[in-house]
Amino acid sequence: MRRVCFLLKVRADRIDEYRERHAAVWPEMREALSATGWHNYSLFLREDGLLVGYLETEDFEAARAAMAATEVNARWQAEMAGFFEELDGRGPDDAMMPLTEVFHLP
Repeated sequence: MRRVCFLLKVRADRIDEYRERHAAVWPEMREALSATGWHNYSLFLREDGLLVGYLETEDFEAARAAMAATEVNARWQAEMAGFFEELDGRGPDDAMMPLTEVFHLP
């Protein structure tokens, strides 16, 4: 399994709503994530809106592409796009640029 970590920035005026939305992620979205290879997926949100995502997957690009092909993801991404800063026209999933791992203690 590959460990993937990424950063996004939630708009300061939408942080509370972002938390609320993720307290009730749609069951079909959860199912799609699992079915497309997103495992042990976590999101961490700092008070200033810095969002840290972590997941484990066999192939991140394949998992991202499989998720992009689902109808539920299209709906979720359309609803979530307004929560983020600096997407530069990209959807939130497309803006997930994996960080380089420099240390791991198994």
